[in-house]
Amino acid sequence: MTQFNAGQKIGDIVTKFPKAADIFKEYRIDFCCGGERILREVLQREGHNETEILGRINDLYAELKNIRDTEQDWSQEESGPLSDYVVNTHHAYLNAELPRISKLITMILRVHGESHPELKGVHRLFHHLKLELEQHLIKEEAIEFPLMKEQETKPSANIQKEIRRIIQELKAEHDGAGDILKELRTITNDFAVPADACNSYRITYQKLAELESDIFQHVHLENNILFPRYLG
Repeated sequence: MTQFNAGQKIGDIVTKFPKAADIFKEYRIDFCCGGERILREVLQREGHNETEILGRINDLYAELKNIRDTEQDWSQEESGPLSDYVVNTHHAYLNAELPRISKLITMILRVHGESHPELKGVHRLFHHLKLELEQHLIKEEAIEFPLMKEQETKPSANIQKEIRRIIQELKAEHDGAGDILKELRTITNDFAVPADACNSYRITYQKLAELESDIFQHVHLENNILFPRYLG
């Protein structure tokens, strides 16, 4: 008996089985901003083999189901600890890594920009993303997450209304970040390092790939688990 089917939402599959995210990333299937989409519709539109992908997900699930899973099942955790985890893990990562990546991108643009003009686009896109993310984190930490915690202890129709309004803004910002990441992948040919690249060039593209992965997980936790609790 299969555990997952193509009639399910992508985000629901990753929520129940986080390891499915690794397979979706291989096929460049958006499971965070696009988590509300039905898997079958996405596979048909993007020309993927439904049997192949579902087979891999279900086989991996069967392989791991008897192994103790050390990953936290955030769908079973309360909203306060979940939002704290997002701040302490994903926000902390961004606050540390965004300035580092910024310096690296600026450096390789100066050194390699003449022979690799695409780096101008990488520099522009990344710094647009950096600005958007920094403002996004402030909105979550200073406004949205405190409101969610207040709503859990002192429910209020007005607070709930404000939470829902801000969620729509945050989800739109998630979509915007996802679009920039897609552009970065396109302009870098999937973060492919040129043959004449120096070590800093390689590290920069590696960090961009890691940044993308972390943002995907970050957005998944919010769009597919945390936010729906306040939209029902």
